[in-house]
Formats: sequence, C-alpha cells, structure tokens
Amino acid sequence: MTDTTPGWLSADDLEQARARMPILYVEAVPVRVDDSGEVTSVGLLLRIGPDGTVSRTLVSGRVLHHERVRDALLRHLEKDLGPVALPRIPSSLQPFTVAEYFPTQGITPYHDPRQHAVSLAYVVPVTGDCRPRQDALDLVWFSPQEALSPAVESEMPGGHGVLLKQALAHVGCVI
Repeated sequence: MTDTTPGWLSADDLEQARARMPILYVEAVPVRVDDSGEVTSVGLLLRIGPDGTVSRTLVSGRVLHHERVRDALLRHLEKDLGPVALPRIPSSLQPFTVAEYFPTQGITPYHDPRQHAVSLAYVVPVTGDCRPRQDALDLVWFSPQEALSPAVESEMPGGHGVLLKQALAHVGCVI
C-alpha cells in the first residue's frame, strides 16, 4: 500500500485548492451479497454534519497525492467501516459512474457547497464485521428496496440518494 501523509494539505491550502480546481474523490456503496452475487443489503452511514444535521451517506473521501485509487478506496472503507470490514475491491477500477459535484446547485444532481469535486463511484461488497469509525455515528443495513425508498433518499443530501439509485441499478436492483 502506498504510504500517504494524512492531511497532505493544511486546512488553508485545501480551501485554496478547492477554490481553484476540482478535487478527486472516491465513493463506495458497501453491500452484502449472497452466494450467487446478488445484493441483499446496502450499508449507509449515519453522520452529523458540521451544522449539526443528521444525514445518511456513503463511504467517501479524497484521493491523496501519489495515492492509487485502489488504495484510496481501501483507506476510506477502513476509516468508515472499521479494520475488519473485509471489503472486496472490484478487480476492474472502472467506476459505475463519475459524479461531478459543483458548489452551485442545479448543474448536476450532485452538490457540495465547498468545492467542485469529481468522484469515482464503486459498489463494494463487504464480508466482515463493520463498525463505523471516525465521524460516523452508525452503519445501518437496508434491503435494496428500503434503500431506494423516498424516505431514505430524503435523508441523503448533496445527491447521494441519486448516486445510491445509480449504484443499485448498476447491480440490477430496481423498484
């Protein structure tokens, strides 16, 4: 694994970079699959935002300078789901979609008021024991049908509900 320095940019440097150029992210939709590979459940994180709002979200984070996409996925999955989640990173690094987040709402379904970001999105099966870490309060497993409900989508800001629908459609789960 590539040795990366956490916080490769200071808070001020990151703010300046976000104002000047798109930042590369990875996002992962953690799933449980049965023996035939069919998705049986989807894991969504419960987080408290900087403004105190509680929302559901996906595993997400920046790709660090000189870090491979595969390593960034593993790092963020471990950070959010714990060290024994046992994710199975896809053998192909082709994402199911590329989500473009803009600070201006309405350009795409994805919005991040801090920055213009480009995110490579993956569906990642996990087989181990998932225990949220860092800033996640909890990890809740939903059936694909529950995850696609309007109630769950309304709890996912910034377009993550749209991204979740795309992920589940990609693996053949549609309502």
